[in-house]
Amino acid sequence: MNRDGWAGVSLVASREIGIRLRSKAYRLSTLALLVVIVGFAVVMKLIGGGSGADATVGVTGPTSALAAPLQAAGQAVGETVELRTLPDEAAGRAQVSDGDLDALLVGDGSRVQVVVKKDLDENLRTALNVLAGQLALNQQITALGGDPAQVNAAVSGAGVEVSPMEQPYPYNSQQLVLGIVAGILIYMSLLLNGQSVAQGVVEEKTSRVVELLLATVRPWQLMAGKVLGIGAVGLIQMVLIGVVGIVAGLATDVLTISVSAAAGTVVWLIVWYLLGFLMYSIVFAGLGALVSRQEDVGGAVTPALFFVIAGYVVGISVLPSDPGSGLVALLSVIPVFAPTLMPMRLAMGGVAPWEAILSVALVVALIPVLVWLSARIYRNAVLRTGAKVGFREALRAA
Repeated sequence: MNRDGWAGVSLVASREIGIRLRSKAYRLSTLALLVVIVGFAVVMKLIGGGSGADATVGVTGPTSALAAPLQAAGQAVGETVELRTLPDEAAGRAQVSDGDLDALLVGDGSRVQVVVKKDLDENLRTALNVLAGQLALNQQITALGGDPAQVNAAVSGAGVEVSPMEQPYPYNSQQLVLGIVAGILIYMSLLLNGQSVAQGVVEEKTSRVVELLLATVRPWQLMAGKVLGIGAVGLIQMVLIGVVGIVAGLATDVLTISVSAAAGTVVWLIVWYLLGFLMYSIVFAGLGALVSRQEDVGGAVTPALFFVIAGYVVGISVLPSDPGSGLVALLSVIPVFAPTLMPMRLAMGGVAPWEAILSVALVVALIPVLVWLSARIYRNAVLRTGAKVGFREALRAA
């Protein structure tokens, strides 16, 4: 006798959760992902942990006056230069030979002359060229009877005045990275867990287990229970990855954004995982019921997967170079693209509240329609084995 209402859904969901949580593959894959995330944070800390200078340059008495201008020139070209004062040129040459110095300023300070061990780093060369140009300019100003300090102050204070008609959003580079990571997690979860729903449907259909299950629950209950069960297991994995990743990033100082911003990213990640998984896995369950062989699952769900992949590809291709892209903003509100694009934009910031609300509302409104459509396909096709059931045929009333 069929169970009524949500009791049947709960029965199927509990079965799916129990099977998958006991799966060694699930536990190992979750552990591996956590290790990778923590390891990535540690590696990034080690790589970026060194806050030392890009180049170390030695100066002696005659060239010490060039120390401050060289550091200023380095900042102008994005090169951090550490200056080291040495007692004489011989001591400096010895440190260059030992590799303790990248370059040594020599001469009387009227020109920029350096000694290097083999070759001069291009970034340091650029900084030294800027210094040489400034030095030559100062000498010409002095020769003409001017005051180099006064001219340099006037030049450094000059700049373009920009009057934007719309205030640009100051995107944080770490938030950009978080947004891309959020999109990748959503994409991978939809790809793996979503297809697991379709594969599970075909597995039960092929082994005839579905016939036994349908003696206890209704078709819609079986489909809904499978979706909710697999979704719950995926949610556990998603929450673990998100929380551990954020904690590891903050603990190692790889992430320097506020805790509230990081927590907001995790919350939106969970929200969009749930919405995206419900939307797509319901479709995958219906499409999976159309075929009877595991090797046919990929072809059956490809039309739906196209939108998941398209949203992900657009996000990682466009957002890093153009975070405020109008195309991405438009697509992120459309339900089929929203689960991958909107969490990326939300993590980056700059999303108007109405956009976030509208995207959620549209997906929530679409889910009941997809439930009705997929349940109809599932009911009419899940007990039919052999050749693939046509989409139009499955939509006809049983």
